[in-house]
Amino acid sequence: MALPIFRRRDEVVVPTGRIGIIDIGSNSIRLVVYDAPTRTPVILFNEKVMAGLGKGLAKDGALAEDGIARGMTALTRFAALARQMQVKTLRTVATAAVRDARNGALFLARIEGLGLKVELLSGDQEATMAGMGVLAGIPGADGIVGDLGGGSLELIRVHGGAVHEKLSLPLGVLRLGAIRARGPGALQRTVAAGLDAAGWTDIPAGLPLYLVGGSWRALARLDMYLEDWPLPIIHHYRMPADRAARLVRVLAQIDRKRLREVIGLSASRAPTLPDAAALLSIVVRQLQTSSLIASAYGLREGLLHDSLSVEERRQDPLVTAAREEGVRQGRFPEHGDLLDRWIAPLFPDEGADDARLRHAACLLADVGWRAHPEFRAARGLDTALHGNWVGIDARGRAIMARALYTSFGGTLPVPLLDRLFTPEDKAMADRWGHAMRLGQRLSGGVAGPLEGSHVTLGTETVTLTLPSECRELSGESVERRMKALAAALDRRAELVVG
Repeated sequence: MALPIFRRRDEVVVPTGRIGIIDIGSNSIRLVVYDAPTRTPVILFNEKVMAGLGKGLAKDGALAEDGIARGMTALTRFAALARQMQVKTLRTVATAAVRDARNGALFLARIEGLGLKVELLSGDQEATMAGMGVLAGIPGADGIVGDLGGGSLELIRVHGGAVHEKLSLPLGVLRLGAIRARGPGALQRTVAAGLDAAGWTDIPAGLPLYLVGGSWRALARLDMYLEDWPLPIIHHYRMPADRAARLVRVLAQIDRKRLREVIGLSASRAPTLPDAAALLSIVVRQLQTSSLIASAYGLREGLLHDSLSVEERRQDPLVTAAREEGVRQGRFPEHGDLLDRWIAPLFPDEGADDARLRHAACLLADVGWRAHPEFRAARGLDTALHGNWVGIDARGRAIMARALYTSFGGTLPVPLLDRLFTPEDKAMADRWGHAMRLGQRLSGGVAGPLEGSHVTLGTETVTLTLPSECRELSGESVERRMKALAAALDRRAELVVG
């Protein structure tokens, strides 16, 4: 029996409980199971099979028979797993290859025989969901989303938290080899003609290109390897636009043995990377792209994001996830928001972006307490730096990590962070960390002492004011942390009681 599909929350069917998405792409078929439809859903299961359904499209317009066989085996397993995992809501979607293939309808009929109701997305729907996915993971995204699949390339203008112009071109990575075989310049002419026909020559130049899809993400991983990038997290990895042309040159010379050294690069992606790089380089030139930004979120996350209410979609994904993680690992659920409000007067000149990072760090201020005392600082650093966050780049992760490391008493140098932020960022994070450390020590992690006291920043002093009924909370450890905070702020420490 088919499991229910889900729609947006302003419609009749509202998803609850575990949610699964089966994405039948031109190159791969994937099942992802999420814990619930929330702003920052937790992935419980993720499995991909490289079926290669669309590899024969350019030749005879049909889905490959061996791809169909692999696909049916994978889908049978995924349907059974969804039942075993008690997935309450399941959505199965198919994209370009199935949409365009002359035997696509027959394949869909076989899938529905498994009890899976398949939604065949149009090019416009596919583009919209890819754009929504990037906005879910990078809420401030302002540029063009490029989603390269096996059967098509979607280009989507995103701005102001919304999806605008959309374009779907039959330029999937499995089709590119046949186009390039027509001779030098064939792919460039094909891209230019597609953009011109759609009126995309009027799109403003100088915008970033957000990279979505396995092949373009693989190129970002290769660039991380070539740059010896210290943070192995693909989401929000940024490259200069001219890296696209460099990747074309590298892939023309690199051997497979070296490609296998690239962390996270699937061996099954390697054969298509030269074509993917060639297309990226052409798109960058045609659109006059300013920079390249990898997005771990795409169509599947867009489908999930689109099912949320307007209010949920407006939530900050970093702050929401940090609050949830703080509740899971911390001692006192309300403490993080209160701590942020308590230390905020010490940083009146910081902008909204840095204040947001400080808020998220405060929400994680308790995550190290369950670790061994000697490793609390390391736990805090690791949680911020390597956590499954979105809505944050490498610099933001490093700043949060340094703040938590300092707040838990870490004193040793962390060279890895120095590659991700500036000395000014480091000093700012240390100031936050010392302020958080004072608030934690003064309050013991509970609300009362922070609600009854306050800290202020003067031209020469940092002042901690305690009400008379809380005078007993002052002590040697509090005074020590006050002095450390004052030194970080280049001020003198002052304690006022009454």
